[in-house]
Amino acid sequence: MEAKIYNQKGEEKGKLDLPEKFFGLPWNGDLVHQVMTSMLSNSRSPIAHTKDRSEVRGGGKKPWRQKGTGRARHGSSRSPIWVGGGVTHGPRSDRNFSRKINKKMKAKAFFTVLSQKLRDGEILFAEAVNFDKPRTKDAQTYLSGLAKIKGYEKLVYKTGKRAILALPEKDENLEKSFRNIKSASLMEVSNINPLDLLNYKYLVVLNPEKSLEALSARAK
Repeated sequence: MEAKIYNQKGEEKGKLDLPEKFFGLPWNGDLVHQVMTSMLSNSRSPIAHTKDRSEVRGGGKKPWRQKGTGRARHGSSRSPIWVGGGVTHGPRSDRNFSRKINKKMKAKAFFTVLSQKLRDGEILFAEAVNFDKPRTKDAQTYLSGLAKIKGYEKLVYKTGKRAILALPEKDENLEKSFRNIKSASLMEVSNINPLDLLNYKYLVVLNPEKSLEALSARAK
């Protein structure tokens, strides 16, 4: 498998051999769905919280004696059937939504999505770029250069999640330059997950040779 490498002006500068085991996997919707829903579930942080009868203030004294009043027996005025009582089966902030994801499942789902994005023409390989200092204007100019490539014109759109720029290693100047561009996100190859790939339209792989080395480390 071959892919073209472009420079920051959108000009073709070479070609790259892509490993079949990373970019040639068939689509597996069931696997991707299972991993995606599990990751979304793991990211949940419950906020809503209702108090049950043990947490509501008061109700320690028995409202009236057990027998002889003609009324129904009650042990506490904070029972769920009383006004001001606890809530039964309400939302709880201590509820655990986490799900286990096998390491191999997550890795295969990642490479499955990666393969599909390549088939759909949503992965772009670009030469390494270095900024002397952090500048948002330089980042916008860089994206505008890549947007000249046919099929990637929407890279410069300011709305929506447009592109992940994948780096082989951390680069502080690039990180700060792209920080204010909401439609693009800069990530290290080792930190990208299947959900990130599905949330963003394009994947721009910077410094492809080194990035593929980092990708190989993820498959081990």
